[in-house]
Amino acid sequence: MNRKRSLVRRTAAVAAAGAAALVLAACGGSGDGDGPAGHNGHDATAAPSASASASQGQHNAADVAFAKGMIPHHRQAVEMAGLAPDRAQSAEVKKLAADIEKAQDPEIRTLSGWLTSWGEDVPAEGAMDHSMHGMGGMMTAEEMTELENASGKAFDTAFMEMMIKHHEGAVEMAKTEQADGAYGPATKMAGEIISSQSAEIEQMNGLLGKG
Repeated sequence: MNRKRSLVRRTAAVAAAGAAALVLAACGGSGDGDGPAGHNGHDATAAPSASASASQGQHNAADVAFAKGMIPHHRQAVEMAGLAPDRAQSAEVKKLAADIEKAQDPEIRTLSGWLTSWGEDVPAEGAMDHSMHGMGGMMTAEEMTELENASGKAFDTAFMEMMIKHHEGAVEMAKTEQADGAYGPATKMAGEIISSQSAEIEQMNGLLGKG
């Protein structure tokens, strides 16, 4: 009887190990029946959470570059927008600045979360400013000082002219992400940036035209 019981136990253990192996193969997406390694991404799209799919490599170098570039870019736009309440004369400019801050602050948090989930460093505050001046429409320290020192109608004009240039840079960065990125949520955000910032560029050009 003892021999029979141990045989049953061993059979159960083997069955459990087989089931575990099947689960591992399903999770890893690298089993023999999965086809070429390059197509594993299709399986991972069914992952239950963004962080799970991110950790399974569903991003590429373009996605990382987009997040690392857009974080300091957005931070500067939020900094520019923060100057408007005390300096702007036009109600439209004040509202526009508030809208920019409201849209871009959450995007900074999202982009930072992606980088963390990918095992990448989040750019430190001010870390990339010097290297990014002139890239993507970023303002120089002198331009930011000029904006800080302006008020009234002069501030409104300077703010819109600088923000148009800044937005145009963001739109270009977003178009690059749409063309080269692999991470679905990042290319989706890029589309939203193109749509919203292009509309704001049009609005600011209209306001400048009235002046």
